[in-house]
Amino acid sequence: MNKINLPLLRSGKVREVYDLGDRLLITASDRVSTFDHILPTPITGKGKILTAISNFWFDKTKDIAPNHLISADIDEINKFLPADSQLDKEYYQGRTVLVKKARRIDFECVVRGYMAGSAWAEYEKQGTICGNKMPAGLQNAQKLPEAIFTPATKNDSGHDENVPFEYMAQKLGAELANKIKEKSIALYTFGWEYLKARGIILADTKFEFGIIDGELALIDEILTPDSSRFWDAAYYKVGSNPQSFDKQFIRDYMEQTGWDKNSAPPQIAPEIVAGAVKKYKEALERILK
Repeated sequence: MNKINLPLLRSGKVREVYDLGDRLLITASDRVSTFDHILPTPITGKGKILTAISNFWFDKTKDIAPNHLISADIDEINKFLPADSQLDKEYYQGRTVLVKKARRIDFECVVRGYMAGSAWAEYEKQGTICGNKMPAGLQNAQKLPEAIFTPATKNDSGHDENVPFEYMAQKLGAELANKIKEKSIALYTFGWEYLKARGIILADTKFEFGIIDGELALIDEILTPDSSRFWDAAYYKVGSNPQSFDKQFIRDYMEQTGWDKNSAPPQIAPEIVAGAVKKYKEALERILK
């Protein structure tokens, strides 16, 4: 792997983003994060799997929402790079994309179709999901009467914070906020229907948007195991925590280690790494089949 000799714009939990003027170069590492911490143990091949899944969905959903992707082919990408910044194909092919630069919209655009995770915890206490009043009597993992849009502030560090849709509309303007909500729910619905036919339940997911040439566009990643909650439909049962294809598998393990979620996280056990790799690969195979 050769070091990328380009201006580093941002190093995130999983991806490095390099500035190419009106374009960005994004490369996905094998890092994994939980509870807003990057874990010390990589998940082998994860970056390539996430990139393959995102690129698949970007192509599938381009009629619903345009996106930032220009190319995922290293030979093609190298044509845009200086001679001293050519990428090593063996390492970077499959985990690197060239994209259009966007003005990022600083909200996580979350769509929830099922009662799960923090939504279930809030509902048990208050009867709400992200402040939205829900019908009484819902159970853990139950399908919601309809998918709901629950935005959160987008923070580069620390926790994202759930906010009312009205707050988002106030910050962005009602027209743009409503368009983002509409596109997010349409994308979730498309993904849910597609995945259902492949034995996966899309419980919830998040999208990121930006403005490119004055137009709303999808950016970052889309409908991956890192940005979504995928359940195995064969084992789905209302009232329990379904088996997942996402990094919930790693979250559950970290919960059992005794880690306080504030100090440096411990290493992931080899058998957990192997299990995570297997789950990521199975998700890829099911989605692309």
